[in-house]
Amino acid sequence: MGTRDRIIQAAEQAIREFGSVGATTRRIAALAGCSEALIYKHFAGKEELLLAVLLEGMPELGAPLTRLRVSGGQGDLGARLTEFAVAAVEFYTRAFSIASGVMADPSLVAGFRAMLAKTDRGPHVPIQALAEILRTEQRDGRLDPGMDAGAAAAMIMGACYHRANLSYFVDLPEETRPWADAVVRTLIRR
Repeated sequence: MGTRDRIIQAAEQAIREFGSVGATTRRIAALAGCSEALIYKHFAGKEELLLAVLLEGMPELGAPLTRLRVSGGQGDLGARLTEFAVAAVEFYTRAFSIASGVMADPSLVAGFRAMLAKTDRGPHVPIQALAEILRTEQRDGRLDPGMDAGAAAAMIMGACYHRANLSYFVDLPEETRPWADAVVRTLIRR
């Protein structure tokens, strides 16, 4: 593992243990086994490091979206969407503690928004990608053509985000996979 990856991993650990405010560059450097100066050699500031933790250190939604897109028309659409929803819940569960720390700090939010705008990344991108996949499924006759694909994608992603959020506060009564399957099958009923 390279230095940059070690720093990202250390930053994630520090945020989980101490929150975003307590995850100082000094603490991150100690956990990464490097100097604070080396952190700034790889990252322009704390905002950029936090963005890297969210975009590089978390399980990605890009790979599950790609699998969903590539498998279009093959197998049960509900099962394919369920697999994606399970991955989305995992992503949001891991990202929640980091993202909530960012949202609690106005200067971090401003920096984060600016960086997202430059990279054309952010929480809206998976929703847009999922909506396009659903539109393709509609055109190919596997989904109701009258369904609003953008709203359906937002509902799936919103439900996954909500489940991840709830998991921090309550013990959920069922496993994620059957829950995801119920959400997906309710939404794509024909």
